[in-house]
Amino acid sequence: MSFELQLRGWRLTTAEILYHMPDHPSLLQSFVWQELDLTPDFPMLQRFLAFWDKQLEGRVHSVQVCSASVIKPADLRVAEEFGMLN
Repeated sequence: MSFELQLRGWRLTTAEILYHMPDHPSLLQSFVWQELDLTPDFPMLQRFLAFWDKQLEGRVHSVQVCSASVIKPADLRVAEEFGMLN
């Protein structure tokens, strides 16, 4: 993952794509896609779904998306005990 992209607000995005199997359209198959992407428009996911629509046979049923920041402020914890080793 590109550290520079993360500093510019790109977030780790995971999408579960349910699609109809080409040979058995009544059955659904699951595909998980994960990439750095920008919220709320998700341009990388939109590009992937456009590719899917043009190049792959399985028609998309639904897409479930979640996104999380990879770079976060550090947690600050106060020590409860302090000691010295001799």
